[in-house]
Amino acid sequence: MSDTVLKIRGLSAKVAGEDLEILKDLDLELPRGQVHAIMGPNGSGKSTLAKVLAGHPGYEVTSGSVEFQGEDLLELEPDERSQAGVFLAFQYPVEIAGVSIANFLRTALQAHLPEGEELDLFDFQDILLERMEMLDMDPSFAERHVNAGFSGGEKKRNEILQMAVLKPALAVMDETDSGLDIDALKVVSNGVNRLAQENPDMTVLLITHYQRLLDHIKPDVVHVMVDGKIVRSGGPEVALELEAEGYNLWKEHEGASA
Repeated sequence: MSDTVLKIRGLSAKVAGEDLEILKDLDLELPRGQVHAIMGPNGSGKSTLAKVLAGHPGYEVTSGSVEFQGEDLLELEPDERSQAGVFLAFQYPVEIAGVSIANFLRTALQAHLPEGEELDLFDFQDILLERMEMLDMDPSFAERHVNAGFSGGEKKRNEILQMAVLKPALAVMDETDSGLDIDALKVVSNGVNRLAQENPDMTVLLITHYQRLLDHIKPDVVHVMVDGKIVRSGGPEVALELEAEGYNLWKEHEGASA
């Protein structure tokens, strides 16, 4: 098994039907079992990268390659990417009225099984209860409709539960800290940390504006994205420098707009 989970080379992408490129010749490599963070100002392309990796139809790759565990990720449909082990935690999770979290997760887990293999209901219940116990979640949470009437913290906690059940090889977390108070942030961070400890081969890509998330989830590498490309990579100290100095130096260096 390769030590590299994700290898991106020269990736450029734009909104489908428009001419303005958002990602510009981006290179990124994620080794297995590491936590990497991407930080950058608004409009730098962070969320676009997450959506391109997930196969969002609203974005078009114009050049470059993306290998996921040695496979051409760009050739896979969104559901095939999920089945291969790519998970995207959305910045703004959608509500699915009338569908319980339990039924949603059972359907998702069934989709990840080999064709013809049926997920036993009682086995699933055992899995779900064990995952919820690990995350200190009340079992009644699973009977609620997906994100319907949820607070920001509850929506993000639901995303962590999905990760816990599906056990992805690559978890892309798009601004998971967006809109969370400090208590909700700690709950989400603790969940990610516990999953990473349990699954040492899981690779995590955190996309965030702020250092505060990285106070709770310690990254191995921090990347700075400005104007659609990675302009610097380093250890956790990079996030501290950005917190202190901001992005202006890099914007000026790249000629990016504010």
